[in-house]
Amino acid sequence: MSHDHPAALGGLKVLDASTLFAGPLAATLLGDHGADVIKIEHPRGDPARTHGSQKDGVGLWWKMLARNKRAITLVLSTPRGRELFLDLAADADVVIENFRPGTLERWGLGWEELSARNPELVLARVTGFGQTGPYSSRPGFGTLAEAMSGFAAMTGEPDGPPTLPPFGLADGVAALTTAFAIMTALRARETTGRGQVVDTAIIEPLLHLLGPGLIAYDQLGVLQPRTGNRSTNNAPRNTYQCADGQWVAVSTSAHSIAERVMRLVGAPELIDEPWFASGASRAEHVEELDAAVGSWIAARNRDEVVDAFEKAEAAVAPIYTAADVLADPHFNALGSIVTLDDEELGPVRFQNTPFRLSDTPSRIATTGPRLGAHTAEVLGELGVDAEELESLRAQGVL
Repeated sequence: MSHDHPAALGGLKVLDASTLFAGPLAATLLGDHGADVIKIEHPRGDPARTHGSQKDGVGLWWKMLARNKRAITLVLSTPRGRELFLDLAADADVVIENFRPGTLERWGLGWEELSARNPELVLARVTGFGQTGPYSSRPGFGTLAEAMSGFAAMTGEPDGPPTLPPFGLADGVAALTTAFAIMTALRARETTGRGQVVDTAIIEPLLHLLGPGLIAYDQLGVLQPRTGNRSTNNAPRNTYQCADGQWVAVSTSAHSIAERVMRLVGAPELIDEPWFASGASRAEHVEELDAAVGSWIAARNRDEVVDAFEKAEAAVAPIYTAADVLADPHFNALGSIVTLDDEELGPVRFQNTPFRLSDTPSRIATTGPRLGAHTAEVLGELGVDAEELESLRAQGVL
C-alpha cells in the first residue's frame, strides 16, 4: 500500500499521560492515523510494559499498545516536571490522563491551569467511575466495569456463575469510545475555538453496548438470564463441536438463515412448525433445534461443516484461536494483521487499526519504544539541552 497520502490526523499533537489500557489505546488509535503521540511515563514505566506475556524480559502487549508513540519520562508531581508538562501542553491538541480525580489538580495541572495555558486543548480524562458521583474516588479497572455494567450477570451458563471476559473488554470499548469523544471535541473546537474536557467512565461504554436490557427492565421488569452460548432472541444459536474436535459457531438472527440451516441439517419439517416463525418462539424450542444441528455437525469435520454452510448460504464461523487468526486468508486479505520489525524482538505481528479509510489509510510505523527513548528529542524541542537533561535526571525529574 502506498503511503504517499497525507495522514488523516497529521499535525495533531497528543500527550498520552495515561497508564495501562483504556487511555493508552485511545491514544494508539489516534497515532495510527498520524497524530504525534508523546507517551509520558514516570521513570518507573507504565505498568503495561510488564503486563502479560514477555519474551526475554520484553513485554509483548506493550509493543502493540505503544506503537507509533514517542516515549519520554517525566515526574509530573515535581515543580520542574509540572513546568515541562505545561510547556508540552501549550502547543498540544489533546492530553489523555487517567489519574484518580483530583490528582492533576493537586499537582497544579488541572483543567484550570491547562486551559489557561492553551484554551484550545482537549483534556480527555479516563477513569473507572468518572470525575463526579459517589464512586468517583474509587480505584477503577475494567473488571469492575464488566461487573457493574451488567455484562457479567448475563454472561455464562444458566447454572453457572456470572462470567468475566478473559481479556480487557471494558478497557478496549472505553478506548474506542474515548477516541471518538476526542474527535468529537476536536470537531466542536472548529466551531467554538475552544477545547473542552472529555470525561469517560469505563463503566459506561460497555453499559451502552448491552442492548435493550435496561429498557426491557424499565418497561417490563424483565432481567436477561444467563443462557450460555444460546440466545433468548433466536435459535439455533450456539457453539457446536465437530467430528475432528474443532468447534464452530452458528447464528440464525435472520429467519431466512434459520430455514437454510434446518434444510441443510436434514430437518426441514421443523420449518413448518408454527413456533418456527419467530426468533423468540424458536428460542423456546432450542433443545429440539440444537439436537438437529448439533448431531449433523458432530458427524462432520470442521472444514466440511464450514464448506456446506457456505454453499447453503447459512451463517457459520469456525471458532478460532490466535494461531488460526494469524493463518486465516481473510484476515490477511483485509490487512487485519500487521508485521513490523522491532529492535528488541525482530519481526512481530499484531492487530492493525480496526477500520480502513479509502483515501487516508492508517500507518503503523513503529512498535512500542524503550522507556524514555525519546526524552532528549521531545524535550529538546522545548529547548532543553543535554546539560539540563543530565541535571533533571540527577534531580529525579526524568
